[in-house]
Amino acid sequence: MSKTTIPLIDARQRPVALTAEARAAIQAIDLNGPILDQLSRPLRDLRISVTDRCNFRCSYCMPKSVFTRDYAYLPQSDLLSFEEITTIAQASTRLGVRKIRITGGEPLLRKNLDILIGQLSALRTLDGQPLDLTLTTNASLLAKKAQALKDAGLTRLTVSLDALDDNIFRAMNDMDFPVADVLEGIDTALSVGFSDIKVNMVVKRGTNQDQIVPMAAHFRGTGVALRFIEYMDVGASNGWRMDEVLPSADVLAMLQAHWPMQALPAKSKGETAKRYGYLDGNGNLDPSLGEVGLISSVTEAFCHECNRARLSTDGRLFACLFATQGTEIKHLLRSAEPADATFVAQYLAHTWQQRQDQYSALRQAGVIPAGNARERIEMSYIGG
Repeated sequence: MSKTTIPLIDARQRPVALTAEARAAIQAIDLNGPILDQLSRPLRDLRISVTDRCNFRCSYCMPKSVFTRDYAYLPQSDLLSFEEITTIAQASTRLGVRKIRITGGEPLLRKNLDILIGQLSALRTLDGQPLDLTLTTNASLLAKKAQALKDAGLTRLTVSLDALDDNIFRAMNDMDFPVADVLEGIDTALSVGFSDIKVNMVVKRGTNQDQIVPMAAHFRGTGVALRFIEYMDVGASNGWRMDEVLPSADVLAMLQAHWPMQALPAKSKGETAKRYGYLDGNGNLDPSLGEVGLISSVTEAFCHECNRARLSTDGRLFACLFATQGTEIKHLLRSAEPADATFVAQYLAHTWQQRQDQYSALRQAGVIPAGNARERIEMSYIGG
């Protein structure tokens, strides 16, 4: 039986050998100055995919029609080792990275992930502070691994959960996985000391929009922040349609019909979510009731402040979630004469300085058409 694949040709091209002139230009980059892309955006957030595998088959990410039992995943030898990931992460801190998010696929499927967390938690930012180290998971294995992750130095968690109704949730993950196990994972994470947990809900019109209010009611006052994400045209295989997008403005209206809310200021520049807090019976903001966030990458593009890059499972740097190709980094570490840490940092800087991606803004402005491009990279390959 032939194996099923998706268009990842551009993502897995062989690296182009650097000419002596190009190498000299990269080595001339001053890492002490500001490292900005073509739109004057700094690099502050690196998202690292540690596996292209997942035990869910959510239609908006890894639909079962494409990711079948015979799907050709990356061989183990192609995956970055923990040491290689740590080397690239350390190089990124020299460019100003403050936050690292571990993603997948489902990152908890990667064996001994707590070892990598321990290595990353030892890194420091340019001003000597610990990294904001977080992980995104479907929480299917979280109850078993939460303690080890906390002990290793993980500071934050983001859990993907698209419904509280068990039938809807099982249909959306398409693997008949029960919602109770995800909720157990969240409860376990809280019990072992994780104080900063977010839940991300991807909203698809006609699929789970009736779960918006129940989700908010469930997490209100629990200390868990809820994020509603517009269904995006990422990858090449999720069959995205604009009529399945429920705008964040509609989500907010549904929430405000049940609870009075107040807009909150952004915690940091480049934050993707617009945050809202709950008001008490006297009309005052009540932090104990928690908050919700709205991520509107389809209807309100935030490209102008995007400060994120993504490192794929096999060592390519992608400047945009909607990219068609990335820049090979792994070869620098596996060549006959591996590059030193400074050159890796300069290479990352050179790559970032060429960046001019603003897909969502151009789509919103009508400059480029909406929808899935055949050659676009899948979310499971570069992380969400």
